Amino acid sequence: MSPAPTTRADWQALAASLVEQGLETRAYIDDAFVDAADGATLTTINPATGETLAEVASCDVADAEAAVAAARRAFEGGEWSRRAPGQRKAVLLRLAELMEAHQHELALLDTLDMGKPVGSSLGDMAGAIGCLRHHAESIDKLYGEVAPTGNDALGLVLREPLGVVASIVPWNFPLMMTAWKIAPALAAGNSVILKPSEKSPLSALRLASLAREAGLPRGVFQVLPGFGHTVGKALALSMDVDCLAFTGSTGVGKQLMQYAGQSNLKKVFLECGGKSPNLVFADCKDLDRVAEHAAGAIFHNQGEVCIAGSRLLVENSIREAFVDKVLAAAERMQPGDPLDPNSFMGAMVDQAQYERVLDYIRRGVEEGATLRSGGKALDGPGLFIPPTVFDGVTDAMAIGREEIFGPVLSVFGFDSEDEAVRLANDSDYGLAAGLWSQDIDRIMRVTRRLRSGQVFVNNWADMDQTVPFGGVKQSGNGRDKSHHSLEEYSDLKSVWMTLAP
Repeated sequence: MSPAPTTRADWQALAASLVEQGLETRAYIDDAFVDAADGATLTTINPATGETLAEVASCDVADAEAAVAAARRAFEGGEWSRRAPGQRKAVLLRLAELMEAHQHELALLDTLDMGKPVGSSLGDMAGAIGCLRHHAESIDKLYGEVAPTGNDALGLVLREPLGVVASIVPWNFPLMMTAWKIAPALAAGNSVILKPSEKSPLSALRLASLAREAGLPRGVFQVLPGFGHTVGKALALSMDVDCLAFTGSTGVGKQLMQYAGQSNLKKVFLECGGKSPNLVFADCKDLDRVAEHAAGAIFHNQGEVCIAGSRLLVENSIREAFVDKVLAAAERMQPGDPLDPNSFMGAMVDQAQYERVLDYIRRGVEEGATLRSGGKALDGPGLFIPPTVFDGVTDAMAIGREEIFGPVLSVFGFDSEDEAVRLANDSDYGLAAGLWSQDIDRIMRVTRRLRSGQVFVNNWADMDQTVPFGGVKQSGNGRDKSHHSLEEYSDLKSVWMTLAP
């Protein structure tokens, strides 16, 4: 086994080797790597350099139909769906082992594809592998139920797999989001069709070969690269797909719910956008530490994070001093070469997202917010935008209300607990919220009043596989991670037996 890469030069050498060997660019349908039925391809580009990485199969309706038919055959055949939970566990643990053995390659593919720092990608791999192991280990430890009855009956509540699950995942955490979707779905016994983002398909295609090596039966796991409006729409409208699991924008999530209604009323689990508030009260300890976390909450992964702490709400009595500390922390989080393990931020995923973020920055200035740092793209090749901080933001401004999905922080001030809660909840979204305070009574009051699927108290996103991840309001209705995600990928069947006297 080659030594693990540790320096920028190591990662550059590994990247050159991967490209030279040739990247897998074909769809994975019915246990075979194949071109799209119509021969169409899409171009995937390294956003840090502007160089073309590969021409990847761009699937459409015919490919979706082939994959759905194969998934249905596999499910009805029962080789996976009726396999004992402990046996499914063994296969998924083998897949986790293979992912761990190839973690540097997989991390590098995500870094090359969407521009995130390789150190961050390695962290994603650890999360993906941990997710797979968690659900593999869970599946043979979940029991059914026996209903309370009289002596003349026996009532059972069974959990059964749904059937064919289409997982549509985003580009910002390509393989980690993939694991969050496919691990519980496969563990529960479903057949899964993965539609990776057209902006980051490479790691998903490499995962397909590892899944085959791990022993997943034919048709149980398939990968369809392509666009949402083509192959994604075809999966959503399919009468033979039983469930859609989606992470992405709120607008697309709404479309998918409409497609489900137009087809077979398939289940739809959504994790959509966010505009997460991060509340800092004057009584919190160690403002330097809190400022570092507040900056990391928005600038990690270039701000391309659904739960990014993009709205910083600071009690006015400490606001000026605290914002200065956030600015100092932001200076230490400048973008750099994604192949440099010391880079905190990388490149924006593509030209469209780059222009979108710069347009929001221009709007923030025009709306009257005070630009405290950043605001201009970096010179040279690549799509790099530095940490950008606006102060004096109001909830009437676009930068204070709309999801930007970039390294742009909006700072609000507040004078009271009630005002802080009002500002935090004044949003269409409810994916995450942060709360910094040493007053336990305040913590309990505010935590219960915040309209959010998850609240981080004196941390930002310090969580693991044991707690569910998801939102409320227009942030969606699904839950990833924990035992609760296994519930989404199974149906309840009630069995009532009348017993002879």
